[in-house]
Amino acid sequence: MKALRPKQWIKSVLVLAAPAAAGMLGNGTVLFHTLVALVGFSLCASGGYLINDAADVEQDRRHPKKRHRPIAAGIVPANLARVVGVLLVLGTIAGGALLADWRLGLVLAVYVALTFSYSWWLKHMPVVELMVVAGFFLLRPIAGAAATGVPMSQWFLIVASFGSLYMVAGKRTAEVTDLGEDASAHRKSLSAYPVSYLRQIELLAAAVTLLAYCLWAFERAAPGGFPWYQISIVPITFGLMRYQLLLERGHGGAPEEAVLGDRHLLLAGLAWVVLFGLGIYVQ
Repeated sequence: MKALRPKQWIKSVLVLAAPAAAGMLGNGTVLFHTLVALVGFSLCASGGYLINDAADVEQDRRHPKKRHRPIAAGIVPANLARVVGVLLVLGTIAGGALLADWRLGLVLAVYVALTFSYSWWLKHMPVVELMVVAGFFLLRPIAGAAATGVPMSQWFLIVASFGSLYMVAGKRTAEVTDLGEDASAHRKSLSAYPVSYLRQIELLAAAVTLLAYCLWAFERAAPGGFPWYQISIVPITFGLMRYQLLLERGHGGAPEEAVLGDRHLLLAGLAWVVLFGLGIYVQ
Protein backbone atom coordinates (compact mmCIF):
# COMPACT_ATOMS: atom_id res chain seq x y z
CA MET A 1 0.00 0.00 0.00
CA LYS A 2 2.82 2.42 0.79
CA ALA A 3 4.39 1.74 -2.61
CA LEU A 4 1.07 2.72 -4.22
CA ARG A 5 1.54 6.22 -2.69
CA PRO A 6 -2.06 6.80 -1.53
CA LYS A 7 -1.12 10.34 -0.45
CA GLN A 8 -0.70 11.15 -4.14
CA TRP A 9 -4.36 10.34 -4.76
CA ILE A 10 -5.21 13.84 -3.53
CA LYS A 11 -4.09 15.03 -6.98
CA SER A 12 -6.96 13.13 -8.55
CA VAL A 13 -9.51 15.57 -7.12
CA LEU A 14 -8.61 17.62 -10.21
CA VAL A 15 -10.90 15.32 -12.19
CA LEU A 16 -13.79 17.11 -10.45
CA ALA A 17 -12.87 20.44 -12.06
CA ALA A 18 -14.94 20.30 -15.26
CA PRO A 19 -18.17 18.71 -13.92
CA ALA A 20 -18.02 20.81 -10.72
CA ALA A 21 -17.49 24.06 -12.63
CA ALA A 22 -20.46 23.19 -14.83
CA GLY A 23 -22.62 22.47 -11.77
CA MET A 24 -23.32 18.95 -13.04
CA LEU A 25 -22.32 16.88 -10.01
CA GLY A 26 -25.97 16.72 -8.95
CA ASN A 27 -26.70 14.60 -12.01
CA GLY A 28 -26.50 10.91 -11.06
CA THR A 29 -24.89 9.73 -14.29
CA VAL A 30 -22.35 12.55 -14.32
CA LEU A 31 -21.51 11.94 -10.66
CA PHE A 32 -20.98 8.21 -11.29
CA HIS A 33 -18.75 8.82 -14.29
CA THR A 34 -16.80 11.41 -12.30
CA LEU A 35 -16.22 8.91 -9.48
CA VAL A 36 -15.09 6.32 -12.02
CA ALA A 37 -12.57 8.84 -13.34
CA LEU A 38 -11.48 9.75 -9.81
CA VAL A 39 -10.87 6.17 -8.71
CA GLY A 40 -9.54 5.10 -12.10
CA PHE A 41 -6.97 7.89 -12.31
CA SER A 42 -5.83 7.27 -8.73
CA LEU A 43 -5.21 3.58 -9.38
CA CYS A 44 -3.72 4.22 -12.81
CA ALA A 45 -1.31 6.75 -11.27
CA SER A 46 -0.37 4.21 -8.59
CA GLY A 47 0.40 1.68 -11.31
CA GLY A 48 2.59 4.27 -12.99
CA TYR A 49 4.38 4.99 -9.70
CA LEU A 50 5.14 1.30 -9.26
CA ILE A 51 6.56 1.02 -12.76
CA ASN A 52 8.53 4.25 -12.42
CA ASP A 53 9.92 3.34 -8.98
CA ALA A 54 10.98 -0.06 -10.25
CA ALA A 55 12.81 1.62 -13.13
CA ASP A 56 14.43 4.22 -10.84
CA VAL A 57 15.35 1.89 -8.00
CA GLU A 58 19.11 2.49 -8.21
CA GLN A 59 18.78 6.28 -8.50
CA ASP A 60 16.27 6.40 -5.63
CA ARG A 61 18.69 4.58 -3.37
CA ARG A 62 21.03 7.57 -3.68
CA HIS A 63 18.30 10.03 -2.65
CA PRO A 64 18.11 10.95 1.08
CA LYS A 65 14.30 10.57 1.19
CA LYS A 66 13.38 8.35 -1.76
CA ARG A 67 15.73 5.61 -0.57
CA HIS A 68 13.11 4.82 2.08
CA ARG A 69 10.46 4.02 -0.50
CA PRO A 70 9.42 0.34 -0.31
CA ILE A 71 10.92 -0.64 -3.67
CA ALA A 72 14.18 1.27 -3.21
CA ALA A 73 14.47 -0.13 0.32
CA GLY A 74 14.06 -3.70 -0.97
CA ILE A 75 10.80 -4.30 0.92
CA VAL A 76 8.79 -4.68 -2.30
CA PRO A 77 10.58 -6.63 -5.08
CA ALA A 78 11.00 -4.60 -8.28
CA ASN A 79 9.57 -7.41 -10.46
CA LEU A 80 6.44 -7.64 -8.30
CA ALA A 81 6.02 -3.87 -8.58
CA ARG A 82 6.26 -4.08 -12.37
CA VAL A 83 3.63 -6.83 -12.61
CA VAL A 84 1.17 -5.12 -10.27
CA GLY A 85 1.78 -1.79 -12.01
CA VAL A 86 1.00 -3.22 -15.45
CA LEU A 87 -2.16 -4.93 -14.15
CA LEU A 88 -3.35 -1.70 -12.57
CA VAL A 89 -2.85 0.47 -15.63
CA LEU A 90 -4.43 -2.04 -18.03
CA GLY A 91 -7.34 -2.65 -15.67
CA THR A 92 -8.09 1.04 -15.17
CA ILE A 93 -7.89 1.83 -18.90
CA ALA A 94 -10.41 -0.93 -19.66
CA GLY A 95 -12.57 -0.05 -16.66
CA GLY A 96 -12.67 3.64 -17.50
CA ALA A 97 -13.70 2.96 -21.08
CA LEU A 98 -16.40 0.46 -20.12
CA LEU A 99 -17.86 2.12 -17.02
CA ALA A 100 -17.71 5.77 -18.12
CA ASP A 101 -16.67 6.77 -21.65
CA TRP A 102 -14.17 5.53 -24.22
CA ARG A 103 -12.55 8.96 -24.11
CA LEU A 104 -11.67 8.42 -20.45
CA GLY A 105 -9.93 5.20 -21.44
CA LEU A 106 -8.06 7.13 -24.11
CA VAL A 107 -6.91 9.81 -21.62
CA LEU A 108 -5.74 7.11 -19.22
CA ALA A 109 -3.89 5.39 -22.08
CA VAL A 110 -2.14 8.68 -22.94
CA TYR A 111 -1.19 9.07 -19.27
CA VAL A 112 0.29 5.56 -19.22
CA ALA A 113 2.18 6.15 -22.49
CA LEU A 114 3.65 9.35 -21.03
CA THR A 115 4.54 7.51 -17.83
CA PHE A 116 6.47 4.84 -19.73
CA SER A 117 8.14 7.42 -21.96
CA TYR A 118 9.06 9.48 -18.92
CA SER A 119 10.50 6.51 -17.05
CA TRP A 120 12.63 5.37 -19.98
CA TRP A 121 13.99 8.56 -21.51
CA LEU A 122 12.01 11.82 -21.19
CA LYS A 123 13.05 12.35 -17.57
CA HIS A 124 16.62 12.84 -18.76
CA MET A 125 15.69 15.75 -21.04
CA PRO A 126 15.81 19.14 -19.26
CA VAL A 127 12.73 21.37 -19.73
CA VAL A 128 10.92 18.57 -21.59
CA GLU A 129 10.67 16.57 -18.37
CA LEU A 130 9.25 19.63 -16.57
CA MET A 131 6.49 19.89 -19.16
CA VAL A 132 5.77 16.15 -19.09
CA VAL A 133 5.37 16.06 -15.31
CA ALA A 134 3.12 19.13 -15.54
CA GLY A 135 1.18 17.18 -18.17
CA PHE A 136 0.55 14.42 -15.63
CA PHE A 137 -1.33 16.98 -13.51
CA LEU A 138 -3.15 18.46 -16.50
CA LEU A 139 -4.48 15.11 -17.70
CA ARG A 140 -6.53 14.77 -14.52
CA PRO A 141 -9.03 17.58 -15.20
CA ILE A 142 -9.07 16.50 -18.84
CA ALA A 143 -10.02 13.00 -17.65
CA GLY A 144 -12.95 14.42 -15.69
CA ALA A 145 -14.17 16.29 -18.75
CA ALA A 146 -13.71 13.23 -20.97
CA ALA A 147 -15.57 10.93 -18.57
CA THR A 148 -18.59 13.22 -18.27
CA GLY A 149 -18.69 14.91 -21.66
CA VAL A 150 -18.54 18.35 -19.98
CA PRO A 151 -16.37 20.86 -21.89
CA MET A 152 -13.58 22.73 -20.10
CA SER A 153 -13.23 26.50 -20.27
CA GLN A 154 -10.13 27.57 -22.19
CA TRP A 155 -9.14 29.83 -19.28
CA PHE A 156 -9.54 27.04 -16.76
CA LEU A 157 -7.42 24.79 -18.96
CA ILE A 158 -4.67 27.42 -18.87
CA VAL A 159 -5.02 27.64 -15.08
CA ALA A 160 -4.58 23.87 -14.79
CA SER A 161 -1.64 23.86 -17.22
CA PHE A 162 0.42 26.63 -15.66
CA GLY A 163 -0.63 25.74 -12.12
CA SER A 164 0.80 22.28 -12.77
CA LEU A 165 4.01 23.76 -14.17
CA TYR A 166 4.29 25.94 -11.06
CA MET A 167 4.08 22.91 -8.76
CA VAL A 168 6.63 20.95 -10.79
CA ALA A 169 9.12 23.83 -10.94
CA GLY A 170 8.86 24.18 -7.18
CA LYS A 171 9.46 20.47 -6.75
CA ARG A 172 12.57 20.59 -8.92
CA THR A 173 13.87 23.65 -7.04
CA ALA A 174 13.59 21.75 -3.76
CA GLU A 175 15.33 18.70 -5.24
CA VAL A 176 18.24 20.70 -6.67
CA THR A 177 18.63 22.61 -3.40
CA ASP A 178 18.42 19.53 -1.16
CA LEU A 179 20.69 17.28 -3.23
CA GLY A 180 23.31 19.88 -4.17
CA GLU A 181 26.23 18.28 -5.99
CA ASP A 182 24.57 14.86 -5.79
CA ALA A 183 21.58 16.02 -7.89
CA SER A 184 22.99 14.61 -11.14
CA ALA A 185 23.53 11.22 -9.51
CA HIS A 186 19.82 11.04 -8.72
CA ARG A 187 18.62 12.40 -12.07
CA LYS A 188 20.82 13.69 -14.87
CA SER A 189 18.44 16.46 -15.88
CA LEU A 190 18.67 18.09 -12.43
CA SER A 191 22.26 19.14 -13.07
CA ALA A 192 21.04 21.26 -16.01
CA TYR A 193 18.88 23.50 -13.82
CA PRO A 194 20.36 26.53 -12.04
CA VAL A 195 18.17 27.39 -9.05
CA SER A 196 17.72 30.92 -10.44
CA TYR A 197 16.25 29.46 -13.66
CA LEU A 198 13.74 27.34 -11.75
CA ARG A 199 12.75 30.37 -9.67
CA GLN A 200 11.98 32.26 -12.87
CA ILE A 201 9.83 29.37 -14.11
CA GLU A 202 7.97 29.38 -10.79
CA LEU A 203 7.21 33.09 -10.99
CA LEU A 204 6.23 32.94 -14.66
CA ALA A 205 3.90 29.98 -14.12
CA ALA A 206 2.34 31.55 -10.99
CA ALA A 207 1.71 34.84 -12.82
CA VAL A 208 0.02 33.15 -15.80
CA THR A 209 -2.01 30.93 -13.46
CA LEU A 210 -3.36 33.91 -11.53
CA LEU A 211 -4.05 35.98 -14.64
CA ALA A 212 -5.90 33.14 -16.36
CA TYR A 213 -7.93 32.44 -13.22
CA CYS A 214 -8.94 36.12 -13.02
CA LEU A 215 -10.07 36.04 -16.64
CA TRP A 216 -11.99 32.80 -16.03
CA ALA A 217 -13.65 34.20 -12.89
CA PHE A 218 -14.87 37.32 -14.68
CA GLU A 219 -16.00 35.24 -17.66
CA ARG A 220 -18.07 32.97 -15.39
CA ALA A 221 -19.68 35.77 -13.39
CA ALA A 222 -23.37 36.23 -14.10
CA PRO A 223 -24.36 39.78 -15.15
CA GLY A 224 -25.93 41.54 -12.17
CA GLY A 225 -25.24 38.61 -9.84
CA PHE A 226 -23.22 38.62 -6.64
CA PRO A 227 -19.47 38.45 -7.48
CA TRP A 228 -18.72 35.08 -5.88
CA TYR A 229 -16.30 34.09 -8.61
CA GLN A 230 -14.46 37.41 -8.45
CA ILE A 231 -14.14 37.14 -4.66
CA SER A 232 -12.69 33.65 -5.10
CA ILE A 233 -9.64 35.34 -6.63
CA VAL A 234 -8.62 36.33 -3.07
CA PRO A 235 -8.01 32.80 -1.69
CA ILE A 236 -6.37 31.78 -4.97
CA THR A 237 -3.95 34.69 -4.71
CA PHE A 238 -3.28 33.94 -1.05
CA GLY A 239 -2.73 30.25 -1.85
CA LEU A 240 -0.15 31.02 -4.53
CA MET A 241 1.66 33.46 -2.25
CA ARG A 242 1.59 31.05 0.68
CA TYR A 243 2.85 28.14 -1.42
CA GLN A 244 5.67 30.31 -2.77
CA LEU A 245 6.66 31.03 0.82
CA LEU A 246 6.77 27.29 1.52
CA LEU A 247 8.94 26.82 -1.57
CA GLU A 248 11.35 29.48 -0.36
CA ARG A 249 11.55 27.61 2.95
CA GLY A 250 12.45 24.39 1.14
CA HIS A 251 9.14 22.52 1.52
CA GLY A 252 8.37 21.93 -2.17
CA GLY A 253 9.96 18.49 -2.59
CA ALA A 254 6.61 16.77 -1.91
CA PRO A 255 3.80 19.14 -3.03
CA GLU A 256 1.00 17.00 -1.61
CA GLU A 257 2.65 16.94 1.84
CA ALA A 258 3.33 20.68 1.71
CA VAL A 259 -0.32 21.42 0.91
CA LEU A 260 -1.89 18.94 3.33
CA GLY A 261 0.52 19.87 6.11
CA ASP A 262 -0.09 23.62 5.99
CA ARG A 263 -3.13 24.94 7.85
CA HIS A 264 -3.14 28.25 5.98
CA LEU A 265 -3.27 26.55 2.58
CA LEU A 266 -6.04 24.22 3.74
CA LEU A 267 -8.11 27.15 5.00
CA ALA A 268 -7.53 29.03 1.73
CA GLY A 269 -8.59 25.92 -0.18
CA LEU A 270 -11.74 25.60 1.92
CA ALA A 271 -12.58 29.27 1.39
CA TRP A 272 -12.12 28.83 -2.35
CA VAL A 273 -14.35 25.74 -2.45
CA VAL A 274 -17.12 27.59 -0.58
CA LEU A 275 -16.92 30.65 -2.86
CA PHE A 276 -16.71 28.43 -5.94
CA GLY A 277 -19.79 26.50 -4.83
CA LEU A 278 -21.70 29.69 -4.12
CA GLY A 279 -20.77 30.97 -7.58
CA ILE A 280 -22.21 27.83 -9.17
CA TYR A 281 -25.38 27.36 -7.15
CA VAL A 282 -26.18 30.86 -5.80
CA GLN A 283 -26.28 33.67 -8.34
